Amino acid sequence: MKNPNERGPTPAESIATATATATAGASRPGPGPGLWRRLWLQEDLNFLLTNRIPRIAATRLMGWYAGLRSPTLTRLSIAVWRLFTDLDLSEARETRFESVQACFTRALRDGARPIDPDPRVLCSPCDAIVGACGPVRGTEVFQAKGFPYALGELFGPTQDTRPFHDGQFVTLRLTSAMYHRFHAPHDVTLEHVSHLVGDTWNVNPIALARVQRLFCRNERAVLQLRLAEGGHPLALVPVAAILVASLRLHAVDLLLHRRHPGPHEIACRHALRKGEELGWFQHGSTIIVFAPPGFRLAEGIAAGRRLRMGEPLMTLPDVDGAPVAAG
Repeated sequence: MKNPNERGPTPAESIATATATATAGASRPGPGPGLWRRLWLQEDLNFLLTNRIPRIAATRLMGWYAGLRSPTLTRLSIAVWRLFTDLDLSEARETRFESVQACFTRALRDGARPIDPDPRVLCSPCDAIVGACGPVRGTEVFQAKGFPYALGELFGPTQDTRPFHDGQFVTLRLTSAMYHRFHAPHDVTLEHVSHLVGDTWNVNPIALARVQRLFCRNERAVLQLRLAEGGHPLALVPVAAILVASLRLHAVDLLLHRRHPGPHEIACRHALRKGEELGWFQHGSTIIVFAPPGFRLAEGIAAGRRLRMGEPLMTLPDVDGAPVAAG
């Protein structure tokens, strides 16, 4: 009987179909970067290679490898990385790295990400591609069309999700080539962190359209924030993925990862200014932003939109509780 959580052809069919399709579309002979990227983007092959392997073991191996301090090995790794992605290091503060992890978690030059100064604007906490977004239907959220999940399952048993019922959400996907640090979307106080241990499924669109409740299965942290403007609650949910089950948070001086027993509750009271760094992923992954009723998506926010940290994501309610437009 077919597993209702996962759909797709057999591994042999996946490889054969994906390889034939990508090779037929090659613009020039030879395994250049274009061919490798086409192969990687073939849905069945991508799903097979990133989810049908021992995910947790692969993630731990990647963590060990990325931490090796070797400039030569790092240069070679970055060269291979560029075969599959559009990695651009031109904005990085440093351009030479002693480890792959140092490249993953690189800081940017000052001024590389201007922060929208409008106090009515909630800005994007990270560079990302917008995924599923829009209204929360009661307690139901969608990771992809036809693939819902419940707020309570995502947040875990200890967290109160009622402030976000019928609110707004935006899914922000960070690819492996993107800037991996994330920042405060407004002047906020970080009040609580809940860390939930889980799996390490890939969180790309291919997997989201095949695996039910994927975000609720993976390791994640729930960051409960409160805005200085109006005291509105806000939640950021960074979700780990294959090769990236590590999350660094500055406010609690803790590296969250799969070997840390959970769920783990961390009370804190840490004030941050809009745009101030909150932490980083050790690779690429996803952040889901939740806001209460009265907020609305900023103009142009829709699935597929590419955002930079600091650009408008949502607009705050006005003093009467009605949403207002930015600008």
